[in-house]
Amino acid sequence: MDAGSYLARINYAGPTHPGADTLRALHRSHLLAVPFENLSIHASVPIVLEEAALFDKVVRRRRGGFCYELNGLFAWLLRELGFEVQLLSAGVMGAGGEFGPPFDHMALAVTLEERWLADVGFGDSFVDPLLLDSPTVQTQPNGTYHLVSDDDGSRVLFRARRSEEPRPQYRIFPGTWSLPDYNEMCLFHQSSPLSPFTQKRVCSVLTSSGRITLSGMQLIETDTNGNRRERALEDQAAVDQALREPFGISSRPDH
Repeated sequence: MDAGSYLARINYAGPTHPGADTLRALHRSHLLAVPFENLSIHASVPIVLEEAALFDKVVRRRRGGFCYELNGLFAWLLRELGFEVQLLSAGVMGAGGEFGPPFDHMALAVTLEERWLADVGFGDSFVDPLLLDSPTVQTQPNGTYHLVSDDDGSRVLFRARRSEEPRPQYRIFPGTWSLPDYNEMCLFHQSSPLSPFTQKRVCSVLTSSGRITLSGMQLIETDTNGNRRERALEDQAAVDQALREPFGISSRPDH
């Protein structure tokens, strides 16, 4: 781990001593700098869940990734800086109203004086880490979040925008895991026609005023209240330009 290069990649020059304020600043910086994207899948480039490969992709080649890549790599950085981090298994709420299976999503538990839920690999979600064991509603610039415990030891993360009723985002299953435990679901999401990641190209990053997202041939700007402005991209050249600016990604995801 070259922590200095990683911190430069996320434009972070603040304190690195483990603490809640440091975690919060690192988390937000990561979301502002590193896109959530599935371009490798649509370029038929295998995603390898090994820390060195993830570092090369995200830091050296200045790419983004999806949950296993971004949270797996962020966990490595946090540990290098002295944080205590565990990998969490979660199931995302699908369009049909059911949660995905274990290892459908990776999130992180960071233990300080209290446990924090960190997640830099979901896309449109919480900006600052959430208190993992708190039953209270936690307010952020893009809405409110609430972790509800079930009898089986799992926790369900609910989110509500200012104009919405709370909706479940994902279920966190009991236990902590290691990177290879996610290999099977990572392969599924790269290859199965049932995976949302094989359906269309997505690239999304947090901005100071909300979020900007490339979804298929649409460029979507969303403010913190959920208001959207969409623009159709005419051709592949327009898509390539959108990837370069504002996402800072080459149009050649295999390089």
